[in-house]
Amino acid sequence: MKKIIVAITGASGVIYAKRLLEILSQRDFEIHLTISEAGAVIIQNELDIEINLTNFQPESLIGVSTNNITYHHFSDIIAPISSGSYKTEGMAIVPCSMNTLGAITAGISNNLIQRAADVCIKERRNLVLVPRETPLSSIHLENMLKLSKLGVCILPAMPGFYHKPHTINEQVDFIVCKILDQFGIENDLIRRWE
Repeated sequence: MKKIIVAITGASGVIYAKRLLEILSQRDFEIHLTISEAGAVIIQNELDIEINLTNFQPESLIGVSTNNITYHHFSDIIAPISSGSYKTEGMAIVPCSMNTLGAITAGISNNLIQRAADVCIKERRNLVLVPRETPLSSIHLENMLKLSKLGVCILPAMPGFYHKPHTINEQVDFIVCKILDQFGIENDLIRRWE
């Protein structure tokens, strides 16, 4: 079974992570999930879901029972995903705060999210960062450029309109489709351009 890492950090847009987890939990993937403290605050603020990071149950976020999501506390720096010898397809940080993006750019590994991202870079695995910030400062742009030059996919949460969305959910699916595409995961979340 293929393994994929999903991290949620403290930026607006946790609805993208929730939907990504819903889709992946229905597929033949072993999902490794980690959530920052600020990510938990945003989940509460945006989704009205209060989660306990010490005793987190994925069902509390995605609403259904699943056995293919393994949760790791963000402070657990000896979790399997902190090692390059633990093979994964890569990692998606959805949403990715500018704090997390800056730490990754600087090679800082103060928590499991940063360490797992660092592992993906050094092992040349897929790393997809989904920043949701506007406007972007020169510091943000320089950090993104530096990571992009290292092979990191910078996938800002900028929904398109060519698929003629009618709902917010369709806009969310547009971004989640783009994330899945980066890992070669087939999906029909949106009408493709022809």
